[in-house]
Amino acid sequence: MIKLYVMILVLAVLGSVGYGAVWYYKDTQERLATLQENNAKLETALETSEASIESLQQDMQKFAALNQELQVQLQKAEAYGDELRGKLSRINLVQEALRDAQQLEGKMNGASAKLWRGIMEDTGGSGDAPLPNWLQPDPETGAGDQSSN
Repeated sequence: MIKLYVMILVLAVLGSVGYGAVWYYKDTQERLATLQENNAKLETALETSEASIESLQQDMQKFAALNQELQVQLQKAEAYGDELRGKLSRINLVQEALRDAQQLEGKMNGASAKLWRGIMEDTGGSGDAPLPNWLQPDPETGAGDQSSN
């Protein structure tokens, strides 16, 4: 009888160990599957972040080049403004207007038309729009588009 009890006890111990091994194996396989899924998600996130970083670096280089170009254009515009200020400081518009108003009007209108054409070119237009009727040369006096300041 003792043999029977010992046998039952041995079978119970072996069954418990076998069940524990099966449970451990299944639990380990579930963890491995979860870890593989997480690893795939992390690899996708890493690829996305690397692509984003590369895109940001390219954008940064492009913006730096554009900023440099804008800086050059700003310096040109400031130089042009200084040139205009110098011209205006040398010209007495009141005396010019009293001396020959039509010629001054022609110069001012011509310079304005030239400026607007330049703005149209800079903003994507052709810049070769015809002169407006009010700026056409007067056949009697020859006054009109006199943009040679």
